[in-house]
Amino acid sequence: MSSTPLHIEFPESLPVSARRHEIETAMREHQVVIVCGETGSGKTTQLPKIALQMGRGKLNAKPGQRPQLIGHTQPRRIAASSVAKRIAEELKTPLGDVVGFKVRFQDRLSKDASVKLMTDGILLAETQTDPDLRAYDTIIIDEAHERSLNIDFLLGYLRQLLPRRPDLKVVVTSATIDADRFAQYFASKRGPAPVIQVSGRTFPVEVRWRPFEESRDYDLNNAITDGVDELWRGGAGPGGDILVFLPGEREIREAADHLRKHLSHQPVLRNAEVLPLFARLSQAEQDRIFQDHSGRRIVLSTNVAETSLTVPGIRYVIDAGTARVKRYSFRQKVEQLMVEPISQAAANQRAGRCGRVADGICIRLYDEAGFNGRPAFTDPEILRSSLAGVILRMKALRLGAVEDFAFIEAPQKRAIVDGYQLLSELGAVDEANELTPIGQTLSRLPLDPRVGRMILEAQQRGALDEVMVIASALSVQDVRDRPLDKQAQADQAHA
Repeated sequence: MSSTPLHIEFPESLPVSARRHEIETAMREHQVVIVCGETGSGKTTQLPKIALQMGRGKLNAKPGQRPQLIGHTQPRRIAASSVAKRIAEELKTPLGDVVGFKVRFQDRLSKDASVKLMTDGILLAETQTDPDLRAYDTIIIDEAHERSLNIDFLLGYLRQLLPRRPDLKVVVTSATIDADRFAQYFASKRGPAPVIQVSGRTFPVEVRWRPFEESRDYDLNNAITDGVDELWRGGAGPGGDILVFLPGEREIREAADHLRKHLSHQPVLRNAEVLPLFARLSQAEQDRIFQDHSGRRIVLSTNVAETSLTVPGIRYVIDAGTARVKRYSFRQKVEQLMVEPISQAAANQRAGRCGRVADGICIRLYDEAGFNGRPAFTDPEILRSSLAGVILRMKALRLGAVEDFAFIEAPQKRAIVDGYQLLSELGAVDEANELTPIGQTLSRLPLDPRVGRMILEAQQRGALDEVMVIASALSVQDVRDRPLDKQAQADQAHA
């Protein structure tokens, strides 16, 4: 354990720093605290430091007391690693020493570390070996408004766990005004969990509506280049980077090629950098986004930059207004990745990304009437997924029956019936809906149950190599994708 006392400072420029005493008092008096703050309030980086200051975590373990961690979850790997690096920098300690991270395939955490950044899935998996989560004295569930399956599982699990662990402190953060739902969900005899609202956007953001008609001669990429020209050449002010939100990797790659060609014909902007940002990027490519730079930049991102990550230096946002969303069709029995309009809450998150360092401008490539007609919040994943995988996972994690689990929003009855029916067809559950040996093996494969079942059958029939090719093709978005940092090697392999 670190022998030198840790000096913790809170940047006064971050709104959450001004509320830290209030947050600390709420954490001392309540088991669960909801911190609601817009993007840029500093909640992600400062909450673990507030917990450390309170005496939580291994650094503060007293003689004879079992040292415990401050666990801090993020929905994405890229966010877990970048947030850990940021907090370690602020504490002036090497990464892994006091603050580290653990994600799939990477573990940068010393045995004496106090703060552990991880994905929701990592913490959920730990419930199998540590059902009471005794390794932790504090758990921060960040970006809870994203309402992924993992987040909903974790919130339900923690609600069941809290009476057994009165010493455990839980902080749930949300970047939207839906915090009251979480407060009611974690209500105790004393009433709803306390909600602390923290302002986030420190500078005003001007929203400009620039809807466009798609035609043979004019598409999304043209609309983006027109937006870039408007911001950088149309009197929006010198300098400042642009963050462009797009639905997926393919759209990012096409927009990047189009922008590079466009900028190469302009002497002033020829040296502007165009960088992609999405969850599957290599570590080296991710690090480039967060490095200091002198020239102008356009960062093309999926919704990974909506709340999970803060891209430095952004003055302007161009929002295509769409995201790639997974939806299950009961009729066709398939999950589809659909490009859909984002919710109002998600659009406001995107706009908030450019009000961090100075007055911002957000160009929306859709009209105001279309925005007003969108749902207020994004549908939680539990309401748009096949429940076969959910049921399989819940049984493997010993979370009980899906119909009895305390989800914030319970899934539809027909979705539960559909899930059990599919698992029965796959031989994963018996007549009593309990896991069979096949089901237990399937639950350990991080795949769609149907794809997993194909692989298990292929192994039995001696056709594993052939079926693995098919299973791989079925499990990725686009088989033509190439790693951005190894395109030359990919071309060689194809040749």
